[in-house]
Amino acid sequence: MTLRPPVKPMLAQAVESVPGPGVLGELAFEQKFDGYRAVLFTPAGAGGAFLLQTRRGPLIQDRFPDLVAAADKLPDGLVLDGELVVWDPQAGRLSFEGLQRRTAARGRRSTRALAASLPAFFIAFDILQQDGSELTDYPYRQRRLRLEALFADHRLAAPWTLCPMTTDLIKAQQWLESWTEISGVEGIVVKAMNQPYLPGHRDWYKLRRRDTTEAIIGAITGTMIRPQLLLLGRRDAYGDLRSIGRTAPLRAELARLVGGNVIAADAGHPWEGWRFASAWGSRDLLDVTLVRPELVAEISADTAVDGGGVFRHPVRFKRLRLDVAAEEVPLFSPGPSAAAG
Repeated sequence: MTLRPPVKPMLAQAVESVPGPGVLGELAFEQKFDGYRAVLFTPAGAGGAFLLQTRRGPLIQDRFPDLVAAADKLPDGLVLDGELVVWDPQAGRLSFEGLQRRTAARGRRSTRALAASLPAFFIAFDILQQDGSELTDYPYRQRRLRLEALFADHRLAAPWTLCPMTTDLIKAQQWLESWTEISGVEGIVVKAMNQPYLPGHRDWYKLRRRDTTEAIIGAITGTMIRPQLLLLGRRDAYGDLRSIGRTAPLRAELARLVGGNVIAADAGHPWEGWRFASAWGSRDLLDVTLVRPELVAEISADTAVDGGGVFRHPVRFKRLRLDVAAEEVPLFSPGPSAAAG
């Protein structure tokens, strides 16, 4: 039976540590890239077309003419699961912002121009169909061997890329510690070697690298006594307080601690008149209360930072740093380096 879009990809749940092999059996570890999840389909027969499906189902191959042009290197009847990323040659790094620009592009001229300046790559980490035969019931071990053989037999090269994988926990930990310093690599995904591919199920595990750093509390949601979220900032080289993101909801004991120290803002707060989105990329707005930008929060954040220096995912509030003045917080820095403390 031939797979056709939309196919629900298998998903991963976030964890703080690697699950024990006693639970899952032998484990595989893959590098996790910061891109868009995509499922790739090559023609199953005459008159078919190359298709590229997002995680939620829409087809976007018209935005990526460079991948369409390279599809003749792939055999027919193939379905691959992977990550779509974009390379920014000027910055010398993977660019999530560039990927957004490409997926939002409309019109042949625009998509071709962006393909030339921001080339796309498909990082394959699973094979769901080969020669028209579905492989989802096969264990990951066999699917991975077939995927590696596909790249070797067809001598696949850029823009087709094989996701790095290891069964060595020590090597995976090294990836987590060192490779995540590279923009675009944000952690590892853990998979059981004997596991079939389960569309729509969240039975893989993902670990993102998290760095501990400091930020200034500039606003809150909730009440002054029991804040719910903290809106964070850092001062730039000119002394202006720049927004860098928000925390996840505070636990009760931490909310009481912050509420006992935070002070309502005086007139002239640098964020007066600002609006804050409820999530990165969302149009929904938060109801915020400005506070004196004096308290310093110690936070734990992953490496996903947009080109404006804003954390794309909520950070975790760890504690107040009453021993640190706002002037001692690292300066605001746009781009991926903004997460460094």
